[in-house]
Amino acid sequence: MMLNWLKLSLVAAFLALPLSVVPANAQDHGEVGAFADYFRVQALPLDLVGVGGRASVNIAQHVQLEGELAYDFERAFGTASNNGASLTAERSGMRALHGMFGPKFQVGTGAWRAFVTVKGGFVDFNFSNLNPTSGFDSAIDNLRTNSVNGVLYPGGGVEAYLGPIGLRLDVGDQIYFNNGANHNLAVTFGPHIRF
Repeated sequence: MMLNWLKLSLVAAFLALPLSVVPANAQDHGEVGAFADYFRVQALPLDLVGVGGRASVNIAQHVQLEGELAYDFERAFGTASNNGASLTAERSGMRALHGMFGPKFQVGTGAWRAFVTVKGGFVDFNFSNLNPTSGFDSAIDNLRTNSVNGVLYPGGGVEAYLGPIGLRLDVGDQIYFNNGANHNLAVTFGPHIRF
């Protein structure tokens, strides 16, 4: 029970990190959101999908500091037999936990905004046959193992709002560093709330 509380606290602290660095003269404005994420691990190649959340706060009129955390679920893949007569589904066992933090520079006001961002952080690749909840717990437990790689994420996207509720689309290159730079397509899409 104590370990679950510690994991939940770690996730909440990471997402709240942008709130702790707001200067006193900043506007009382920010965003929170959830998203579905697609991550193409180019080195394998393997497509991973998952869910995540982010929080950001304004530090200037067109600049926000943003933190996000995402978990990609295990994916199955198909293999054809040599004669092509059968297809077998196999589990990859691979999952990924991503955490990033950095500035977001936006243009536009009102309902539509475009932005670019550069974030740094980590990606933790892990292999297990656990269910999604246990797999996430295991990924948090094992963050200090050698499967954690540094990440640089340059990207951009658009946001569309109707009042305080909107949708956001991000596309970028999630570059992780393991025996050199590994470039990977990353796409997120989901609802956001402005406050």
